[in-house]
Amino acid sequence: MLRVHSIETFGTHEGPGIRLVVFLQGCNFRCLYCHNPDTQNMTGGTLIQSEEIIDLLEKQKTYFKNNGGLTVSGGEPLLQRQGLIDLFTKVKKAGFNIALDTNGSVFDEHTKKLLEVTDLVLLDVKHIDPALHQKVTNASNTGTLKLAKYLNDINKPVWLRYVLVPGLTNQEEFLHKWGAHFTGYKNIKRVEILPFHTFGFYKYKELGIKNPLKNTPVPQKEEVQKAFDIFKKYFREVHIR
Repeated sequence: MLRVHSIETFGTHEGPGIRLVVFLQGCNFRCLYCHNPDTQNMTGGTLIQSEEIIDLLEKQKTYFKNNGGLTVSGGEPLLQRQGLIDLFTKVKKAGFNIALDTNGSVFDEHTKKLLEVTDLVLLDVKHIDPALHQKVTNASNTGTLKLAKYLNDINKPVWLRYVLVPGLTNQEEFLHKWGAHFTGYKNIKRVEILPFHTFGFYKYKELGIKNPLKNTPVPQKEEVQKAFDIFKKYFREVHIR
């Protein structure tokens, strides 16, 4: 049983190919740029059985072709890792590709077991500097970097993701440090730059909560290109999403 916020059919941005994307409810980070603040609460959403998700996958199966499948995002999926072990095991048995979109902050034996039935990890490394990561997310990056190392150790395919926010995550020095940290990792298949956007701003108003970045501009094309050029020094495949 999983606590689900929402489900997107025919998703094309959360992993390879066309995918069924399940957004789970609950998050342990409080990212200043969060565009889905409605997923943060641990008690919201709808309880859904694994079999209901597999039924949706079967209905969409003909569109997946060779590389589509299931992506579980959030919120933070690892907060429901025990329920995901049940889902992923059944989805794997049914023959579908599985991607996990996570901030990587929860690392224990249950996480390791979940990764055994995961094909691809979309790992969001919010900032390489501990103090700035704390400022951006109100959480430490220690667990994320520990999980990243483990993923490399077991050679689990990873797409690294980085949200580019003016004044918060666009410092040239730390973009280099972010790239250099992962130099030598053999399991990184792709790096994605996600430019900060304002699409979710209306949710803050609807929820009656303060939007800490309401006056933050979206990054200029030149800023995004600079980040791209820096990451290309460290990674072969970099994409702007």
